[in-house]
Amino acid sequence: MRPGSPAPWAALTAADRVVDLTVLPERLAAMGDLEVIDGPVPVASPRQSAVLAPLYVDDDGPAVLLTRRAAHLRNHRGEVSFPGGRQEDHDVDLVATALREAHEEIRLAPDTVEIVGELDRLSTFTSGSMIHPFVGLLSGVPEALVADPGEVAQILHVPLADLLHPEAFHEEIWRFPDGNDRSLTFFEIVGDTIWGATARMLRQLLNVALGLDPRS
Repeated sequence: MRPGSPAPWAALTAADRVVDLTVLPERLAAMGDLEVIDGPVPVASPRQSAVLAPLYVDDDGPAVLLTRRAAHLRNHRGEVSFPGGRQEDHDVDLVATALREAHEEIRLAPDTVEIVGELDRLSTFTSGSMIHPFVGLLSGVPEALVADPGEVAQILHVPLADLLHPEAFHEEIWRFPDGNDRSLTFFEIVGDTIWGATARMLRQLLNVALGLDPRS
């Protein structure tokens, strides 16, 4: 392992690191054709999954809802993630999957979410999934959320300003068994380290929100 590059927004002034959610739908649309980001080992026949990145504005500015996964889960136990999960046969599409999972995991009402775009898809080796991340704007500060103890240990309300703080981000270059070096993104927030697929998605979301290259 060796240190990677600084945050894509490291050169921005504090004033330029402020996110305006009203321009986010336009910037998501400007991404163009979505790409698939393979993990360390490409998955031949991944299961289709979807996650929701729920954004809202409170008195401290824009924030995102995340969860800490329950400690007893088989995969990614205790990790910070977006609400989401595998597509089920009765889901009409992957947006429905993301909304259903968010309701089941944290009781986020689907009718309070406006889906405004999608990020690049991620193929993950550990869970054998193709993750479709959808970005949703909430109609207000989410209330009456309840964590499903079977899946979620805690609901996290994370200000985007905390993620964009100069000391929150770091990148590491890891050498994998196939001999290739790959970069991993990490965000340090109070009480948690966000990494893996969730950090990769957050990195792209923040790049888009700031008007930067979404794939930097």
